[in-house]
Amino acid sequence: MKLVKIAATLATLAAPAVAQDHEGLGDAAAGEDGFRRCQSCHVVQDDEGNTLAGRNGRVGPNLYGVVGRTAGTVEGFRYSSSMQAAGEAGLVWSADTLVPYLQDPTAFLREYLDDSGARGKMSFRVRSEEDAQDLAAFLATFSEETAEGGDAADDDTGDEAAAD
Repeated sequence: MKLVKIAATLATLAAPAVAQDHEGLGDAAAGEDGFRRCQSCHVVQDDEGNTLAGRNGRVGPNLYGVVGRTAGTVEGFRYSSSMQAAGEAGLVWSADTLVPYLQDPTAFLREYLDDSGARGKMSFRVRSEEDAQDLAAFLATFSEETAEGGDAADDDTGDEAAAD
């Protein structure tokens, strides 16, 4: 019985380290739970067509490999002109860009582009910074670079976040 208590205590202490294995991001497990609010518009589907998260949401782009990709570049998705302009201006999704975008997509695009008329298609806002960090951590688990232990922000392959 004492061994079980010790093991349970160690597991509890180790859980935060496992859940926050992406530096600068939040708790991926909490982000997975939070993604339920996103799945009516978004899906995470790999290149082979396997759905890894979400259902069949197609209002927003597929979020597979979003961390480390250029904004507005998922093939076949019709982005707003502002999101395309942000990608052309060099916006690459990372924790530093995803978190404020998730909290207020329109304000983020307006500031990034220095254009008071900039707008994206995504109107949903994540209320708290912690929830946005958790979602970013969850989405980072679907990035090849992050999964391999590299820096996802260096990947240039193109795509957008829980976004537009």
